[in-house]
Amino acid sequence: MDARAVPQPALDRMVDPAGHPLVVGVVPGQDPLVVRTAAAWGRAVGAPYLHLAYVDPTRYVVHERADGSVAHMSMDPDGNDDAWRRTRDELRAQAAEHLAGQQVVWRVHYLAGRPDRALTHLARAVDASAVVVGSRSGRLRELLEGSIALHLAYHQHRPVLTVPLSVADWKDPQAPWQR
Repeated sequence: MDARAVPQPALDRMVDPAGHPLVVGVVPGQDPLVVRTAAAWGRAVGAPYLHLAYVDPTRYVVHERADGSVAHMSMDPDGNDDAWRRTRDELRAQAAEHLAGQQVVWRVHYLAGRPDRALTHLARAVDASAVVVGSRSGRLRELLEGSIALHLAYHQHRPVLTVPLSVADWKDPQAPWQR
């Protein structure tokens, strides 16, 4: 067997949902449906934690830590290196608002780089049973580059729960990307 073979999904790699956290992809201004759906699933399976993760593609990872957090730097050497803290604080406030009364324990993680890789790293680090992300169907960029959910499904072994944020009418003869 090739020493560089990619480990494949298998029964012995499955993470039992009971008692394991969920990783939830979040973005500023996101519809609360994503975190509320994750909270409902988390309560249903007894997840001790929701790890809400924002991945900033304008920053790069300097060091990955064992707890899933990362040290990161701006790709723009002339950029304001503290701007990320405002985004992180906004995400925390957004989470507090969206998860008020939901009876879940949560934490916001500010990650960097490619969203699929960063979410996978965090999921491994916290031994998550699944990754929850919202969909953005119909956007040309997503169609050309592929969705984060699709990349996650192809590059790691945890289930990916995709929360639809918009849908097309079955009677509509045009797909969203044809408009």
